[in-house]
Amino acid sequence: MGDHLPVDTVEQAKQNREYAAALADLLFQLADDDFILAYRGSEWLGLAPHIEEDVAFSSMAQDMMGHAVMYYEMLEALGLGRADDIAQLREPSAMRNAILVERKNGSGEYSEDPHYDWAYAIVRSYVYGLHKQVRLEALQQSSFAPLAQVSRKMMTEHRYHLMHWQVWLKQLANSTPEARRRLEAAIGKVWQDAGELSDLGPNADAIVRSGLIAGEELLRQKWLDLVKEVFQTAGLSWPGEPGKAPERGRAGEHTAELAQALATLSEVYRIDPAASW
Repeated sequence: MGDHLPVDTVEQAKQNREYAAALADLLFQLADDDFILAYRGSEWLGLAPHIEEDVAFSSMAQDMMGHAVMYYEMLEALGLGRADDIAQLREPSAMRNAILVERKNGSGEYSEDPHYDWAYAIVRSYVYGLHKQVRLEALQQSSFAPLAQVSRKMMTEHRYHLMHWQVWLKQLANSTPEARRRLEAAIGKVWQDAGELSDLGPNADAIVRSGLIAGEELLRQKWLDLVKEVFQTAGLSWPGEPGKAPERGRAGEHTAELAQALATLSEVYRIDPAASW
């Protein structure tokens, strides 16, 4: 990415149609990943194992939602609509998040008979968090200067998230046989979808060619190396090659779980999008 001349402002980015389109594609992926997983994190409010974790999980979800807002505001600056509308009013087919982040926390609904899987929440958050670390590090070398700047700010908060997930993973791996069994089952479930995280979507070539972020294979390998190290330290077996869901989230193909999440997320906003909330 170092061979590309830096683009210092949104106005400069908009002067090159191909560059602006590639930038928008990447920003949608970054924003939608954090937006949807932040929502799934917020669904643990009142359901986490203890009150301290209730506060911690909510705080991290709020941080992640704030990261999504920064990306949506960049999309607004590119002329793609109001940030709130971009987040709240798009149809599922317009979303570019990975399938992993849209999966429900477990059976039942938040407001009715929730039977959520805490081990799954920890593994998903940590596996995604390690990928986000690799992605943020790569974005610090982005040709789009504003994106490089916000990635450095996000990394400061994100390091604390990773430390939190690391503690939980080790606790579940080394406490009781039942906790270990549930953790290993959660790893298997997360791993079925995790392979899509490093995908850059149908316009990957343009994104990389524009110097916006490193290529998929480099991102993937760095992420896998981190996960292997984490699993080895926790005494967990390596689950092998990560899989991908039949749907391609980066291409706008999603599960019914995302449609349900978006309906809940935007229910109040859709009453009057012009109102000041």
